[in-house]
Amino acid sequence: MAFKITLQPSRHSFPCVTDQSVLQAAMDHGFIMPYGCRNGACGSCKGRVLEGAVDHAASQDSALPAAERAAGLALFCCARPLSDLVVECREVGCLADIPVRKLPVRVQKMQRVAPDVMVLYLKLPANERLLFLAGQYVDILLKDGRRRSFSIANAPHDDAFLQLHLRLVPDGHFTRHVFEDMKEREILRIEGPLGSFYLREDSRKPMLLVAGGTGYAPIRALIEHALHNHCERDMVLYWGARDPAGLYLDAEPQRWAAMLPNFRYVPVLSDATPEHGWTGRRGLVHQAVMEDFPDMSGHQVYACGAPAMIDAARADFSKQCRLPLEEFYADSFTFAADSSP
Repeated sequence: MAFKITLQPSRHSFPCVTDQSVLQAAMDHGFIMPYGCRNGACGSCKGRVLEGAVDHAASQDSALPAAERAAGLALFCCARPLSDLVVECREVGCLADIPVRKLPVRVQKMQRVAPDVMVLYLKLPANERLLFLAGQYVDILLKDGRRRSFSIANAPHDDAFLQLHLRLVPDGHFTRHVFEDMKEREILRIEGPLGSFYLREDSRKPMLLVAGGTGYAPIRALIEHALHNHCERDMVLYWGARDPAGLYLDAEPQRWAAMLPNFRYVPVLSDATPEHGWTGRRGLVHQAVMEDFPDMSGHQVYACGAPAMIDAARADFSKQCRLPLEEFYADSFTFAADSSP
């Protein structure tokens, strides 16, 4: 059985089945409410039930004392509806709503998806979750005080782990450790979420998504978030790499393209050789976009990759393809000033 949940003051509403938390139902329907642990321990998702009744389920007394329950407060990560509900809750609508936190994480899984690309799955403590927008990044805090920035490759609704895509950099301080010495269950410290690269969901314009190398990571998060929220905007992903190995998760966009009528995938290789047997697009990825879309005046662009690619795309798209500069959103991968990552 499903009940109707109405948020105040936004007046947004969505259905919630009886065995589902109010928070999870909100996220499933594209509404982000504040949260921290998602298991009833921290109180970050606390709000008031204005109308209706809830089962408080696993809410812990330390986060929701009996007096607060009696006063109509609830932890929405645990609360399950017993009727239609009207609840008072501040929705997360912009970067200013999201706290930046420092947290320990455990390396849960390491997946080498290419000779020089490692996917890390980071597990937060059992009573913690990281609230973030798709496309943002975290800093890994190193013991010597240095930090390394990596985009979160998963969307917020799929937050059991934080997925990071790391490329091995020759003589890199941290990435060399990842590829040579890191073991699963190692403990790291992170700070985040950071950055202003995220999906502008108030627009109805078709999206051009441009990724270079591991710039695929935040683009992947944007796509998964859009698909989860049943986004009907047209999306075309251009993923550029030097050789086929650089398209290290090529099966993912291939699958999206096969399933979704509004999604298209265009891989582009700059240094393919006859030995690769490549029959697809060649050259620079941003030039492939320009060939297909000489007029971008009605589009939004989300681009992520090396600074040279980002700078060239911004300049060429605006000057030659009439893209409004305010519709170009980018995350430029730069190395720390003291050394390679």
